[in-house]
Amino acid sequence: MGKHMRNVFEKFGTFIIGIVDWFYFPFLHFIPREVFRYGVTGGVNTLLDLTLYFVFYQFLLKGQIVELGFVAISGHIAAFLIVFPVTFTTGFFLAKYVTFTASELKGRIQLFRYLLTVGGSIVLNYVFLKFFVEYCGLYAPLSKLLTTLLVIIYSYVAQRYFTFCTGRKQLVEQRAS
Repeated sequence: MGKHMRNVFEKFGTFIIGIVDWFYFPFLHFIPREVFRYGVTGGVNTLLDLTLYFVFYQFLLKGQIVELGFVAISGHIAAFLIVFPVTFTTGFFLAKYVTFTASELKGRIQLFRYLLTVGGSIVLNYVFLKFFVEYCGLYAPLSKLLTTLLVIIYSYVAQRYFTFCTGRKQLVEQRAS
């Protein structure tokens, strides 16, 4: 990515940080700032994900199986596959430029690691959606909500300690303070 685009993303990230941190004061003594930022940005991205999923599943796909000729995909999985590229992109940029700004890893390494952690999220999404919809008989959007709640826990831990790891030295300093 060029220096100009990086500056644009950093300025936009700083703008978003200003907005998010404005709401942080009441939580100052209960939640670390990074966790609060993750919660807000992750919540916004999750809301975007759930909204797009519902719209695509309910109105575009109408819950029907999608026939691609060589494979048939259930409506709930097809909606997930359609929405994923959007929320992958917004999630990475929010994590990099708003939540985990202390990471000194190069952007391409962060992106690769983010791809790996999201790969784990995809597997969990697939398994939980299949389980909740096909074995438990739950409504697909409700299943997506339950799945999302479970994946959020995995996602924070993976991003904090792997994708945007601040390095061993900084982790030791953070734990000491």
